Amino acid sequence: MVISIETERRERKASRMKKGGALSVVVNVMCLVIVCSSAIESPQYTVVHSESDFEIRLYRSSVWMSAPALDISFEKATWNGFHRLFQFTEGANLNFSRIPMTVPVLTTMVPGAGPLQSQGYYVSLYLPVKFQGSPPVPLPELNIKPYEFSSHCIAVRKFSGFAKDERIVKEAEKLATSLSRSPWAESKTRSGYSIAQYNTPFRIVKRRNEVWVDIDAPELGCKSVGVAAY
Repeated sequence: MVISIETERRERKASRMKKGGALSVVVNVMCLVIVCSSAIESPQYTVVHSESDFEIRLYRSSVWMSAPALDISFEKATWNGFHRLFQFTEGANLNFSRIPMTVPVLTTMVPGAGPLQSQGYYVSLYLPVKFQGSPPVPLPELNIKPYEFSSHCIAVRKFSGFAKDERIVKEAEKLATSLSRSPWAESKTRSGYSIAQYNTPFRIVKRRNEVWVDIDAPELGCKSVGVAAY
């Protein structure tokens, strides 16, 4: 009877340790996605004009890693692309380098880029300063590659909540309306727009998202950029 009780105690202790270990793994994975460090890198910019419902930023040149996706949904495309980019940051590159997570995760819509003029996407992640000069080479099966983000101006509208398919269209329409009433009504340099997301899915409140539209505003010191290749 004593042996039975002692065995049961050991089994309960082992079970608690196993559960604790599993919880630790989940927390560690969440921290990787959330970026537990307070020093999260992001692309540098200067606000060159501000309105009540949008602002214009001048971004510096930088190198990003980009993943093409031909999904029919913004949400599915973002998940597909980010999953591959996350593998890259976790060491799926020829250097076996671990790359700190950055913000934002940027999903760009490219109308007419897919088969039969369907909508295409590419999901991009800014590379930390340490890797800007020599980006690690991703494994071929990830189908991602670095690209030069040229210095140019971007009109930005901020919104909270979750970036869902229906929501992003409405927010993009609101930015388009704001721009149509501004001096930059005819200054879009390419069709389509981008959605920048700054938070993990685990965060429920005070979420930060943005709609980005590239514009040509030489009077604000902005250079024109060409149409992105997809």
